[in-house]
Amino acid sequence: MGDFKTLDDFDVKGKRIMVRADLNVPMRDGEITDFTRIDRLVPTLAELRQRGARVVVLSHFGRPKGQVDPDMSLQPVAGPLSEKLGAPVSVASDCIGAPAATAVDALPDGGVVLLENLRFHAGEEKNNPDFAKALAANADIYVNDAFSCAHRAHASTEALARLLPAAAGRGMEAELKALASALETPERPLAAVVGGAKVSTKLELLGNLIKNVDVLVIGGGMANTFLHARGIDVGNSLCEADLAETAREIDAAAQAMGCEIILPDDVVVAKEFKANADNQTVSANDVPADAMILDVGPNAAQALAERLETCKTLVWNGPLGAFEIPPFNAGTDAVALAAAKLTAAGKLVSVAGGGDTVAALAQAGAGDKFTYLSAAGGAFLEWLEGKDLPGVAALKDAAA
Repeated sequence: MGDFKTLDDFDVKGKRIMVRADLNVPMRDGEITDFTRIDRLVPTLAELRQRGARVVVLSHFGRPKGQVDPDMSLQPVAGPLSEKLGAPVSVASDCIGAPAATAVDALPDGGVVLLENLRFHAGEEKNNPDFAKALAANADIYVNDAFSCAHRAHASTEALARLLPAAAGRGMEAELKALASALETPERPLAAVVGGAKVSTKLELLGNLIKNVDVLVIGGGMANTFLHARGIDVGNSLCEADLAETAREIDAAAQAMGCEIILPDDVVVAKEFKANADNQTVSANDVPADAMILDVGPNAAQALAERLETCKTLVWNGPLGAFEIPPFNAGTDAVALAAAKLTAAGKLVSVAGGGDTVAALAQAGAGDKFTYLSAAGGAFLEWLEGKDLPGVAALKDAAA
């Protein structure tokens, strides 16, 4: 990931430290339903408080499109954040101008203020330099602790990092180190598991992975398209037949680069897509015309688990089957638990990310045993695609 500065590089006592967080947490009826992003932010805020910094927290919430929308205020997040941090968090009614300046000036050393939704201003998403300057007016040092927003060149993730001394927060630092150990300087053999419904959404990802990994496991609906491209009848399964030629090109390119692509040799099929539907396990070559593939079969799962024993590093994005409806979670569960066991034994470095992936691994009871679980969806995917992330590039440039 190259060099970037961290909290270790700065004396923060008495300084105004502006922390870009991702507090865009899921909410229902005014209550937060998943605290992951808050939990991951707390170590950075707690350390800055303990070191006597005056902590100024920035975040977006929802899509207010540059207008003030009371339904998208960050106010309801302040209470839960304060509870997790074990310290009061005040809230400013705006992220720039007099309300922000007054709130920041009133901060004692070790105090924390949350500034109102960045996206109440159109300048945030436009990466407007004047808006970034207005933010910077209330800070001495900038800390980005929002990897999940690093793929967006917004004022608070990109322009701001070029106006102030800049560092990665502890969450961002851990994420960048985990990702570097998984794709940039991995111990080999390196395996990737890529699942999900459609090849069309993951073409750039597959194109980048075949250049980098030794073994590429394709599961989910994507595998059906590859099976079809190899001349195998997938019956009534979800399949992007129009991408058969693309799948064959990926197959050929992988072979040329010495990357082995693994598809399931047995599959679980059913005639309807519903929980506990009547199902059977068949060879991938024998899918009934009126049935659909909903999971990898037990033999395929076992073979993958054994294959992981020969690998040193694993990157995982996307489930192997329709994990959200039982029993079609069995394949994903079996392979996830095998990876978790190897990780716990110190034999495998395992990094996974993407919304469905995190949910699938949690359901399998394996997620907390992986080396690193990325809570970032889009940013994790773009990183896997080999793209430069503007928020990360800005931190590196600031350190140069």
